[in-house]
Amino acid sequence: MTSLSHERYCDEILAQTDALRAVLTGADLTATVPTCPDWTLRELAVHVGGAYRWVGEIVRTRATEDIPEDKVPGGEGPESDDPAALDAWLAEGAAATAAALREAGPDTEVWTWAWEGRTAFWARRLTHETAVHRADAALAARVPYTVDADVAADTIEEWLRIVSFSQDNGDPEAAELCGGGRSLHLHATDVPGAEWLIEFGDDRFTWRHAHDRATVALRGPLTDLMLVFNRRLEPTSPRVEVLGDAALLDFWLERSSFG
Repeated sequence: MTSLSHERYCDEILAQTDALRAVLTGADLTATVPTCPDWTLRELAVHVGGAYRWVGEIVRTRATEDIPEDKVPGGEGPESDDPAALDAWLAEGAAATAAALREAGPDTEVWTWAWEGRTAFWARRLTHETAVHRADAALAARVPYTVDADVAADTIEEWLRIVSFSQDNGDPEAAELCGGGRSLHLHATDVPGAEWLIEFGDDRFTWRHAHDRATVALRGPLTDLMLVFNRRLEPTSPRVEVLGDAALLDFWLERSSFG
């Protein structure tokens, strides 16, 4: 499983945003998001749209350091509470940031919070930020959620990289994801080759694509694996199957973090 192209990520920013807007259209924007209980649907949408504008400002200005959110034009959300204004604000932010990322290309050096200081990082990050928050919105609005297999696989791959980055940078919860002799196997039942073997070493964890015995295995459709891995679907759901030491999967989910 490999990363998508820069152009594909830029396309996905727009596609995922359109799909999110479709979920929001006609929904109760005051509804609480079950997987992000501090937010209403409207607040989730403003979070996503604010991220577009923040990244867009970083890319357009070729920023070499973080830009405070209060310095980002329009980042606080639309001026009106009208749902149509929110819809237009989301669309405009995604379009402008995708255009800025296309113009910059994947290799332009800019500030990021992570392991690479290139625009490629932001195109990938926004794709998966939107894909996962779209799942949050779908749960709140009680509508179906689907995502392309290659996007779902790359969401898992990027999440592993984020948790690894957190571990390397001293996150206390991610630091506990070690201890030799244990392993976690993710096995998509609907996409050939979509498998990950996460192995706990003495000091850190590593992962590779392999079909092998593990301490615990999580099996199911690739989208559902992605949702469990991102803590948007409970591992006890009948849509997935857990084989082996379920406590180890819970241990991973409790300690994998965004940094």
